[in-house]
Amino acid sequence: MRPKILFPLFAPVTTLPGLGPRLGKLVERLAGPHVVDLLWHVPSGIIDRRFAPRIAEAPEGRIATITLVVDAHQPPRNPRSPYKVRCRDATGFLDLVFFHPRLDYLLKALPPGETRVVSGRVEHFGGVAQITHPDYIATPDEAAGLQTVEPIYPLTTGLTPRPLARAIREAVARAPELPEWADRAWIEKNAWPRWRAAVRAVHGPTAEADIAPDTAARNRLAYDELLANQLALALVRASHRRLPGRPIRGDGARRRRAVETLPFTLTGSQRQALAEIVSDMEAPSRMLRLLQGDVGSGKTVVAFLAMLNAVECGAQAALLAPTEILARQHHATIEALAGRIGIATALLTGRERGRPREAILDGLRSGALPIVVGTHAILQEEVAFRDLAFAVVDEQHRFGVQQRVALGAKGRAVDVLVMSATPIPRTLMMTAYGDLDLSRLTEKPAGRRPIDTRTVPLSRLDEVVAGLVRAIADGARVYWVCPLVEESEAADLAAATERYALLQTTFGDRVGLVHGRLKGTEKDAVMHRFAAGAIDILVATTVIEVGVDVPEATIMVIEHADRFGLAQLHQLRGRIGRSDRPSTCILLYGGPLGETARARLSTIRETDDGFRIAEEDLRLRGAGEVLGTRQSGLPVFRLVDLAAHAELLAVAQDDARLALERDPDLASDRGQALRILLYLFARDAVAQTLRAG
Repeated sequence: MRPKILFPLFAPVTTLPGLGPRLGKLVERLAGPHVVDLLWHVPSGIIDRRFAPRIAEAPEGRIATITLVVDAHQPPRNPRSPYKVRCRDATGFLDLVFFHPRLDYLLKALPPGETRVVSGRVEHFGGVAQITHPDYIATPDEAAGLQTVEPIYPLTTGLTPRPLARAIREAVARAPELPEWADRAWIEKNAWPRWRAAVRAVHGPTAEADIAPDTAARNRLAYDELLANQLALALVRASHRRLPGRPIRGDGARRRRAVETLPFTLTGSQRQALAEIVSDMEAPSRMLRLLQGDVGSGKTVVAFLAMLNAVECGAQAALLAPTEILARQHHATIEALAGRIGIATALLTGRERGRPREAILDGLRSGALPIVVGTHAILQEEVAFRDLAFAVVDEQHRFGVQQRVALGAKGRAVDVLVMSATPIPRTLMMTAYGDLDLSRLTEKPAGRRPIDTRTVPLSRLDEVVAGLVRAIADGARVYWVCPLVEESEAADLAAATERYALLQTTFGDRVGLVHGRLKGTEKDAVMHRFAAGAIDILVATTVIEVGVDVPEATIMVIEHADRFGLAQLHQLRGRIGRSDRPSTCILLYGGPLGETARARLSTIRETDDGFRIAEEDLRLRGAGEVLGTRQSGLPVFRLVDLAAHAELLAVAQDDARLALERDPDLASDRGQALRILLYLFARDAVAQTLRAG
């Protein structure tokens, strides 16, 4: 399947010289299992060995390459002291310093009276220049072949620079000349090198400027990676559209009745999104659409009204949520709306057991239950539908594509709507969800008031607690979110437990605590007491970020807010401001703020526009961290820096679309080259969907 020309690049890294099983494992962990992965492991800096002063002219801290004569070896009297080799030139003396050396090696490498070229960082000790553990020791003849400018590569524990650099040099040497897949006019316009020349340039920098993301070679490789990404998404989209669909066209009666019973008026963007979804459902091809909207923008209502289109046709609809809290939240909203117009709904999670669960399964099989909301429990084999026609997947980036496919497989030609409350920057949208049509909810429901956001130093904690005493006396309820200490649940829990104990000294048993270690039932019990008003302050780790709706909660305190990402602060703040009462978000920060933390807190104070916040978050933190690197829905880029290469993304998207319009099977010469590109960037699964040609 993989083109023969790429075989050398997809050999294991252990086929490279110097990488046995032990080092091979480390390189695999750092870069990947194949030779090609080392081509994508780009330098983070350079070492310049071109500075070749005499000893007296060698300044402190500079890397210098010095020609000198070996004077004498000076073994230490004390075994804990270093071994020194005194060297000289016409201007003075320099000591080469070694800790725990191999004596036979040193005597052979540095014979007294011989001339040697040494390279390393110069220091001064006791008025004498010295180089500790020189990077290179060579004869004048060997020095002629010394690499004067060396790339510096990111490392992992146990791996030293030299074997990695040697392996990468060999990987670059194995890179074949590949047929040109990019549009020739575009390559010429940008004066970009061919692919192999670009790889060599990126790994052979001659100055600091050569490792910047905007060089011609790096732009070329970033574009190739983006083109592979966009071509793969376009192929997935095309193959999805080729699947037989079925028109779902209800009479609209139940939707009209549901809208009439709503206690509010739909916003303009809710009406627009619903029209786009229904139009897709009515078309003969299958729908795959993303509904994106900020916390509290009314996605669940739009999803419910779209579900009614399927119900009006006598079919069924399902909503899949990533957590039990979120599933219960959606079901509460949908059940209230459906109950008013006499439509049965059910909630299916891991907690439904015995007879209640059997009744739900029977209702889905017979069609008596038209709407079900649930967690992964819906995907279990024994869950069968009479006629599932419409599926909603919430917080898509928390699932893999497999779950989306598994849910769709439970019906016939199922239309799929995915929802996300995480505002995603436009560039990330294009790289992660380019195979989906997009609807955005950009307005807040009527009656919502803006949230007053303030930044307060932690040194004023006592004043904040005193303010809460007054607010609670007026009927307020409070979320208190504890710091993200590190990537450690135990440390987060310790911080939350400590704050819970402190607040109990003032508020007694009117304080509750929730965290990720609690069982679902325990978490729900505390949340229920908070929603019912039995407790006034809910101390929490970030488990409350998604899917908790307590309109009476009007104050949010976020401790060490400077440690959170912008998108996360925005999600947390979205837990309040859900009623017509004024709401306040207090961002507590410790110590002097760094520039990035100050910019984050300033942005969150100035705006509640989730999309603007997401763009700023991308600018400040980079793509890898905006949704968290472990999120399954996002591609991992090796050569692309989305902040630097955003403009190339739109071009790659257009290029991929045009290429497939002209040559859907990628059968032409350029099409064959584009197939190689897909395999080069490990988009094999997509390449295999193409008909052979």
